[in-house]
Amino acid sequence: MTIRVVVADDQELVRSGFALILDTQPDITVVAEAGDGAQAVEAARLHSPDVVLLDIHMPVMDGIEAAGRICAETDARIIILTTFNNDEYVYAALHAGASGFLLKDVRRDDLVHAVRVVVAGESLLAPAVTRKLIDDILRRDTRPPVAVPGMDTLTARERETLALLGRGLSNPEIADALVVSEHTVKSHVSNVLSKLGLRDRIQAVICAYESGLVQPGHWRR
Repeated sequence: MTIRVVVADDQELVRSGFALILDTQPDITVVAEAGDGAQAVEAARLHSPDVVLLDIHMPVMDGIEAAGRICAETDARIIILTTFNNDEYVYAALHAGASGFLLKDVRRDDLVHAVRVVVAGESLLAPAVTRKLIDDILRRDTRPPVAVPGMDTLTARERETLALLGRGLSNPEIADALVVSEHTVKSHVSNVLSKLGLRDRIQAVICAYESGLVQPGHWRR
């Protein structure tokens, strides 16, 4: 399988540098480059990439808005690139549907690894890290719970699974908590993601917090 990638950054040298690194890999092809967020969205529509690398700060449309549109319109995985290691940016990127967040000074090997990881359906931030990140942000900025479409379709056990996902527990830990097999947990997790239209476990963590199912400060067992 060849991984198709779009690279979007308003700095040509940065953009071409990332594209060159990725194009040297036998299993990765850069199908398009974009200089702003709007071009990135159009490139995603035209080329149906597996992964889109998006700079946060771009003209016309920033990377966060572009990520939201691309995730809404395509199946592409998003990796956000930035020079700023800022919790708010990480949260906004993940909330928009991004599967990963990397600083622009990322090492060559780590960039390539990141692309392969998100294509495999994983996230670049562990659920436990995301849990702690969201917990810290919501402690500083209390916001009311929001209605999540599809929440009422979850069974009682699936709601329990979502709450445990929100606390950053792994499948074995969830299995222990619910006294079920890991196979059953995988089935519950799959159902939760499908019913709520979530891309991955990271999105499930965010959903658990924003719906009020998990409260800031209540993430430890």
